[in-house]
Amino acid sequence: MVVAKKYVVLAPFVGDPKRSDFQIEEEILPELKEDEFLAEAAYLSVDPYQRVKLGDIYPCDMIGGQIAKIIESKNSAYPVGTWVMGHFGWRTYTVVHPDDEKFCAQKPFLYALPDFESLPVSLGLGVCGRVGNTAYFGLTEICKPKPAETIVISGAAGAVGSHVGQIAKALGCRTIGFAGTDEKCNWLVNELGFDAAGNYKTVNIADYLKENAPHGVDCYFDNVGGEISSQIMSKMNSYGRVAVCGSISSYNETDPEKRKATSVQIYIVGKQLKIEGFQVNRFADRTMEGVLQNLQWVKKGQLKYKEHIYDGFETAVDAFLGLFTGDNIGKALVKL
Repeated sequence: MVVAKKYVVLAPFVGDPKRSDFQIEEEILPELKEDEFLAEAAYLSVDPYQRVKLGDIYPCDMIGGQIAKIIESKNSAYPVGTWVMGHFGWRTYTVVHPDDEKFCAQKPFLYALPDFESLPVSLGLGVCGRVGNTAYFGLTEICKPKPAETIVISGAAGAVGSHVGQIAKALGCRTIGFAGTDEKCNWLVNELGFDAAGNYKTVNIADYLKENAPHGVDCYFDNVGGEISSQIMSKMNSYGRVAVCGSISSYNETDPEKRKATSVQIYIVGKQLKIEGFQVNRFADRTMEGVLQNLQWVKKGQLKYKEHIYDGFETAVDAFLGLFTGDNIGKALVKL
């Protein structure tokens, strides 16, 4: 008999998520049936998108990706010892049938990892997983930067933003990031090779871009939304491209007045900007392309990464809350 622990969300999040929104429960798992396997979680992913409404019925299980190892199997395609990335949620053990709609309805919610060799399998949730693919496809397919162009990234010290900046540098772009602490900005410039990084809490965005992007901004990778995005768009060049990946500045804000930002329509029309929102699932059929490309860059030392790892299943809520207070640099993970 296998007993799994799992996180249950008791009610929809209102404002900032709270510890009282979560509860750990135990669940006795059934015996394996034909073509099923049992996966033991090694790392849980912690991401801003998990802030969204999880369903119409509460309590409900917490969503999320994890890296897990198959410890028992009745499926020849997924033998014991295989490492998988699966959207199994925040739980310690999962019985999986690969054809189950909850794992396959929005592919790629389940796949075996390629050989990471000496690299940690946790990268399958970060630079060599959904995060890395968000950066790779969002930049190359939406922004489509050209060498010598200037790209600006908000939320630049986060898992996606820091990855976007490094790809942009590899493509020959001038890269400018905005983050919430001087420590993060120093990391972006001194370790990741950004050309400039400003603390959005202490600098004037418009003045900073006038100084550091004197020829204007060609591409903007938007993880934040709100007023910072309005200010960046005001400094864009004609025919600039904007990839909208997230809006973390407003996820927890309940005051409509504080969600307001300077209107961007005048810039969109006057500069003839192209603005496109996207979700990484759009590129689901190219998942392994992105994973392998990012893995190659990491192995060659062309792509650096930082993991903010919380230790123990019970720390998952702390890791999640930390996303919205700027605690992490790089990818936030929970190690079991």
